[in-house]
Amino acid sequence: MAERLLGVRWTIGDVSERGFEALRLSLWGAWRLFGPEAEYVVCVNCIPLAEARARTGEVPGAVRWYDANGDLPAFLAPHFDGGLAEGVGWKLAPLRCFPDRCELALDNDCILWQMPGGLAQWLAADDPQACLLAEDVRACFGQFADLCGPAPRNSGIRGLPPGFDLQAALQRVLQAQPVTLASELDEQGLQVAALSRGSDPFLVTVDEVSICSPFPPHLPALGRCGAHFVGLNVKQADWQLDGRPAVEHIQEHWQRHRAALYEWVGIPMPPHVG
Repeated sequence: MAERLLGVRWTIGDVSERGFEALRLSLWGAWRLFGPEAEYVVCVNCIPLAEARARTGEVPGAVRWYDANGDLPAFLAPHFDGGLAEGVGWKLAPLRCFPDRCELALDNDCILWQMPGGLAQWLAADDPQACLLAEDVRACFGQFADLCGPAPRNSGIRGLPPGFDLQAALQRVLQAQPVTLASELDEQGLQVAALSRGSDPFLVTVDEVSICSPFPPHLPALGRCGAHFVGLNVKQADWQLDGRPAVEHIQEHWQRHRAALYEWVGIPMPPHVG
């Protein structure tokens, strides 16, 4: 069966400069994998589009930039706290960018350079309910843990088939668990529960795309097909490890992998990014 039409989306807000560099690498990596047959959009929140584009740098010309500030779904509003803690909700604004295509949502700090097996299987699947998620190193589902099961899953890679009613899927979960989302883990748990209720999602494994950071149990190395640099977006952190600020460990880890990432996605590496 031929692969279905694909749309790829990202979400970006006022994150660290490392986060914007990762977004640029993620955009080029996706372009290298999926080419001109796919569509691409970056959904921007909390900062102007022009600023997001400038901080990201040169990207493939096919990438669209979209102001998502007015697109938080109204039905979710009663489940958000007043400050949208930890950026909760923005990955759902808007709910669908490509409703008639397979829609692949990547976190800005998730960089692919080869096709993961689970992603290829999902693209070729003939199942109107089949979704896609990433494997994680531990189960972190916040207030939705009892609806998600014990298997570790991560929403940094999320695939929806054409026509999938994400609003209805999310509403079913919130009817079963009517809570206020207070953290990224709550948002992740909500999405994992919603995408897993119809059938088991296809899976991108941590061997293929590592959950990558300097802090165990995250993995220090890149995967075969990509890496998701969890924690890369933070500007400051109020904790230390081995007597050093956490952001110093994050920066050191990022610098260790930068050259390889640029080589994998096939673009020149600029000077040091802090």
